[in-house]
Amino acid sequence: MRYISTRGGAPALTFEQAMMTGLATDGGLYVPETVPTLTTDQIAAMAGQSYEQIAFTVMRPFIGDTFTDDEFRAMIDRAYAGFGHDARAPLVQLAPNHFLLELFHGPTLAFKDFAMQLIGQMFQASLTRSGERITIVGATSGDTGSAAIEAFRGLDNVDVFILFPHGRVSEVQRRQMTTPNEANVHALAMDGDFDDCQAMLKDMFNDTPFRDGVRLAGVNSINWGRVLAQVVYYFSSAVSLGAPHREISFTVPTGNFGDIFAGYIAKQMGLPIADLVVATNQNDILHRTLETGAYTKEGVTPSISPSMDIQVSSNFERALFYAYGGDGAAVAAQMDDLKSGGFEISQGAYQYLRDTFMSGRASEEETSAAIKTYLAKHGELLCPHSAVGVHVAEDHLGATPMITLATAHPAKFPDAVNAASGIKPPLPPRMADLYDRDERVTRVANDFDAIATLIKERIAL
Repeated sequence: MRYISTRGGAPALTFEQAMMTGLATDGGLYVPETVPTLTTDQIAAMAGQSYEQIAFTVMRPFIGDTFTDDEFRAMIDRAYAGFGHDARAPLVQLAPNHFLLELFHGPTLAFKDFAMQLIGQMFQASLTRSGERITIVGATSGDTGSAAIEAFRGLDNVDVFILFPHGRVSEVQRRQMTTPNEANVHALAMDGDFDDCQAMLKDMFNDTPFRDGVRLAGVNSINWGRVLAQVVYYFSSAVSLGAPHREISFTVPTGNFGDIFAGYIAKQMGLPIADLVVATNQNDILHRTLETGAYTKEGVTPSISPSMDIQVSSNFERALFYAYGGDGAAVAAQMDDLKSGGFEISQGAYQYLRDTFMSGRASEEETSAAIKTYLAKHGELLCPHSAVGVHVAEDHLGATPMITLATAHPAKFPDAVNAASGIKPPLPPRMADLYDRDERVTRVANDFDAIATLIKERIAL
């Protein structure tokens, strides 16, 4: 199994190389040269299996000879052992043909744990084998950072630096990043919004001397390993509702397009998915793009669903790669145009995207109303991101079962949930003292040289 860049100008890599590298040297994102497929019988055999068993079947074809079967099974088992629900990703029925996929039972109460806990296991195994030390830098709109810190805290051969937009994440999200006391963890509150943090991360990867000097690695959703781990819960949930003998649809609240792109890969692998619905908040660039064919940045407006406050959706580049039939040069040209504010998608590529994805948006008022309504009618307390999802899903319900992804626990966004529902959701017992823990955080300007210098000083280069 080899991995190629979406921009066509970087060498093909093995799974391990692509995982450890993150961003391609040409600025592109790695995708598999071919997407493995599963037979109807293989998918049907998942019925009644544990989440870990399904994870092995789904991901094994992608990893080549990076790990043996026994090694990979052990990593999967360790990755999910700390989740708070034996099903790992349980389904809850909301209404006839509408189901909620709870993805918040991991250690940091968000869907990012499914990928990050496994990434941590795979990184550790690779680094132990090579004896190397790396520097992980991540940009987060709230949940990736805490999940990455949880996965890598305390490891001897990894330093973790997380950039998050100062003042634009919830208090729980911030504290999950700033209260770990391990010496290898560094939380950096950067001036600006998430897109600024993400741009800073890409600048670091594109600065070859810095990248090589600190042995930079990335665990944002630009990392293929992140996307791959998220493919699994599409299979586990769909099989629970009768796949492959019936089609299933999914609605995914998303800002960076990684979670819904994982659904696209599941469909390419053979999972019978009818509709993939992109749900956005008021920062609706993905919905606007799918409606008009024009990807045009309009600035980020802070919302009660901050993890979706994004205008540059990194993983949309992967979707463009497939929409353009694997033409890396065409994707590279579009990404160049994005630097000037946006681009127009060609008619053929746009039609491909329209045939593949549906979309919708939820305003702030609609998001709050969904939180209130779903508590009253269904007894389900939702986080604001999940509320965006169910609101958009309502416009796409029909004869095909719809699964909406619940991406975070409501306790991660207590103020927004309380304002909408009158209930301030408590943290799980294992996090009950989060507000009492001391914070360690460094405020940084949106300045490449200053941040690069800080990182080099912290790792004693």
